[in-house]
Amino acid sequence: MSEIRVLVTGASIAGPALAHWLCRRGATVTVVEQAPGLRPGGQAVDARGVAKDVIRLMGLDAEVRAACTDTLGGHTVAADGTVLETYRADENDGDGHIAEVEVLRGDLSQVLYDATRDHAEYVFGYRIAELVQDPDGVDVTFASGERRRFDLVIGADGLHSALRSMVFGPHEEHVRHLGMVLAFFTVPNEFGLDGWAIDHNDGGRSAGLRPVPDPTRAIAMLSFPAPDFAIDHRDIAAQKRLLREQMAGFGWETERILAHLDDAPDFYLDQVAQVVLDRWHVGRVGLLGDAAFSASPMSGAGTGLALVGAYLLAGELAASRWDPATGFAGYQERMRDYVAANQEIGRMHVQMLTATGEQPAPEPDMEYFTALIERAVGGPDLPAYDGVPDSAEAAPR
Repeated sequence: MSEIRVLVTGASIAGPALAHWLCRRGATVTVVEQAPGLRPGGQAVDARGVAKDVIRLMGLDAEVRAACTDTLGGHTVAADGTVLETYRADENDGDGHIAEVEVLRGDLSQVLYDATRDHAEYVFGYRIAELVQDPDGVDVTFASGERRRFDLVIGADGLHSALRSMVFGPHEEHVRHLGMVLAFFTVPNEFGLDGWAIDHNDGGRSAGLRPVPDPTRAIAMLSFPAPDFAIDHRDIAAQKRLLREQMAGFGWETERILAHLDDAPDFYLDQVAQVVLDRWHVGRVGLLGDAAFSASPMSGAGTGLALVGAYLLAGELAASRWDPATGFAGYQERMRDYVAANQEIGRMHVQMLTATGEQPAPEPDMEYFTALIERAVGGPDLPAYDGVPDSAEAAPR
């Protein structure tokens, strides 16, 4: 078979993970990223259950664990700091509320990039301006004016995917706001964190602190209910005003946290949202990760969905001899229940966090909830893809 050329948009987690598996399956891969380079820091992300299996199959278990935050667990506290509940990272085989494998998003991105940069072409500060597909390939015009042709194009460019809007329709048609806004940013560790996360929740709002590998720093996380959300995700000044307004008077350590808002190098605020699509491909263009099936940060599963999806997408495409209709259909069939379970958990978590005395969260059926957790953590079976190329040269040494 002739060379298979695949363009991947997005170089956070899903994109480099897909590049890893596509290269191992024999494709020639180009990854383009609109940002000028890898983005450091960011939210702590987790790998549970089947996602840890994929990390081992990638040969990156040691590298990922070396980058972990080493969070011991977490405490839920009252406004005066009294501990109300404690979770340990070693509970439930490391797949509990606080995951054993917890890494800053930027650190995991760096691990994946380091494992693939010698095998895939990375182009930073680049974006797609236009694409036109025909039965045999996709002609892509970049904003620079450069034109190239690929056999497949995969969007792994997140919740606000430009590729999804270009091919699948407007953002508003596929993104479901869950009625909550989440913010996080780095702060100095003047709060005495010693390996334990802390959360305070009251009246639908929450504030928390997460340890990071650097003991002089911490990640602050704040959330509040918001039935509507109309602020552009690029308007940082408006986002900071909204955060201060909504968290005013919350108590606990919130004012001390907000005092560092303007100095934060990695401020992020956005709606808590999910992406819901009937299918994750149109012709030779497909989607992966949050661009395809965001379950929201409240699911705790975005990283797992990206890693597992990357393994299955590359495997199904290669097993189909790179036929897009067959490969994409197989990927969606294997991923659909895993996605559905994690999206349901994301919605339930938002309901719990935004519940008030006037609008309490519904009590879950525990038998159903236990089965739901098993679907969300255990995930799909991972085929061995016997007979499909697996290049040892593309695997990390």
